[in-house]
Amino acid sequence: MKKFLGIFMTLVLLAGVLSACSGDSKSSGDSKSSKDVDLKIWSFTDELKKPITKFEEKNGVKVELTIVPIADYPTKLKPVLESGVGAPDVFTGEIAFLKQWVDAGYWENLSKDPYNVDEMKDNYVPYVFDLGKDKDGNVRALSWQTTPGGLFYKRSIAKEVLGTDDPTEVGNMLNSMDNVFKVAEKMKEKGYSMFPDEGSIRWFSQGDNPQPWVNDKNELKLTDQKIEFMDYAKKLRENSYTALAAEWSPSWFEAMDKPIKVKENGKEKETEVFSYVLPTWGLHSVLKTNVKESAGDWAVTNGPSPYFWGGTWLGVYEKSENKELAYDFVKMMTQEDEFLTEWAKETGDVLSYLPVTNEIKGDFSDEFLGGQNNYQFFLEQAKEIEPGIVTKYDQQLDTFYGNAVQQYVDGKKSKKEAVKEFYQKAQNAYPDLKVPKN
Repeated sequence: MKKFLGIFMTLVLLAGVLSACSGDSKSSGDSKSSKDVDLKIWSFTDELKKPITKFEEKNGVKVELTIVPIADYPTKLKPVLESGVGAPDVFTGEIAFLKQWVDAGYWENLSKDPYNVDEMKDNYVPYVFDLGKDKDGNVRALSWQTTPGGLFYKRSIAKEVLGTDDPTEVGNMLNSMDNVFKVAEKMKEKGYSMFPDEGSIRWFSQGDNPQPWVNDKNELKLTDQKIEFMDYAKKLRENSYTALAAEWSPSWFEAMDKPIKVKENGKEKETEVFSYVLPTWGLHSVLKTNVKESAGDWAVTNGPSPYFWGGTWLGVYEKSENKELAYDFVKMMTQEDEFLTEWAKETGDVLSYLPVTNEIKGDFSDEFLGGQNNYQFFLEQAKEIEPGIVTKYDQQLDTFYGNAVQQYVDGKKSKKEAVKEFYQKAQNAYPDLKVPKN
């Protein structure tokens, strides 16, 4: 079975701003007064606001929430955690820096008494539970959500070009990169763009051979599949299969709901984008917030291989003086049936806690997706994800490689030159790595 963990290329840090959020991050100015505070929580998004209100009402306590923008979060939180001065009792972590933090010992060891969370491991989506472990196998952080990805597409275009809008049938047409390009050619013939930009396919770049950037011998590995991604991206550009709408740009958002104008061979033309490659949170925090006219005309299906993008973990600060109350909040967020059932139905967040997902997955449908049960689809995708290739180097190396691919796609460097520059930047950033010399 294909197993793929998609932590790849550029803008991963920006993606963390949106990861499974119900809204945008705000500054620490949103914090409550520290007077008579029973519990302090730090996070990089506002997704914990409603759960905190629920926790306060249930326990008769006051919680102070400090929200720090994702770009500043690691640098502002780290010195606080190391000194203990003004430190939170509970704090969240995003996938971009998760592995560094679980190994740093900032979070309490939840495998030991009185937590003993290893006894509950079968209650969680495996990759989510495993990513919260440190290098010694101790659980340091838990997550209430799973964030596998899919390929969101417009049903009306699928019917016109492919003869069907059924997610399973469309998915069968997209189950390999070769088939993706076959569909892309059909889209082009009808005047549509397969994707908004070339970066869309980065999540499928490892295919059947998921490997970490850095292996257990401290060697940087650029697999054949990752190198092939450069050619796939180049092919998308050369064959005009995209709308040239760079990820997170105004045109990228605009193309979700209406045709946009692009220049091809010096001439301007109008095109409509068929599909977007996004994870679970992309439905609620990206598509639904930017789409009006085409709501209900969307569906989600698989691409060539499973992947995930983003996610929020949380745990108890190792030096907290309020560990019992802190863990009560973590428990509510990650293993309380009543709260999680209500949370999932209210937000559409795809949970990692299986006792609840097994109860509610059969009844989900989303009007935005034409009534599709996307919840069940994503849970099936989550089963295919392997966490073993996540490393502490990913965020920086993803960015370096993304820049190298873009240089090649834009014709500014040959493939060999782009790869060489990637290796040089990796070596400069991490002198301890064993980097190929070619």
